[in-house]
Amino acid sequence: MTIEVRNETTARVDETEFVHLARFVFEALHLHPATELSILFVDEEAMERLHVQWMDEPGPTDVLSFPMDELTPGTAERPAPEGLLGDVVICPSVASKQAAESGHSAVEEMLLLTCHSILHLLGYDHAEEEERRVMFDLQRKLLLTFLASRRDS
Repeated sequence: MTIEVRNETTARVDETEFVHLARFVFEALHLHPATELSILFVDEEAMERLHVQWMDEPGPTDVLSFPMDELTPGTAERPAPEGLLGDVVICPSVASKQAAESGHSAVEEMLLLTCHSILHLLGYDHAEEEERRVMFDLQRKLLLTFLASRRDS
């Protein structure tokens, strides 16, 4: 697995924590060991530019996902093919504001956004109620299991 994490902000980000989360999700969803992912942390100005360019919406957002090879999850018997999963772009300052409103840490919010975005890159969506239930149930299970495994180690 190749997971590149870059922080282009002044926010403190433990890049290894995001690599560990991505690896955990990759393994849980049976992605090929050579799957590639990029996670980029940007400031509000850069995020706003991306938000306008790609979503035609003003203002910065918390996270954007840019799929590449349209990979989907595999199974234990049949792992997903090798490929480039895509890019996740996170804005720590927006995530921090959301975390404060939700009553948890900025790190937990950014881990949630990362997990959410990886699922989007794998084809999950939440436009319809049933899609939302499936995606958010999986997201919750993956994130809680990951966080529990980190506390145990």
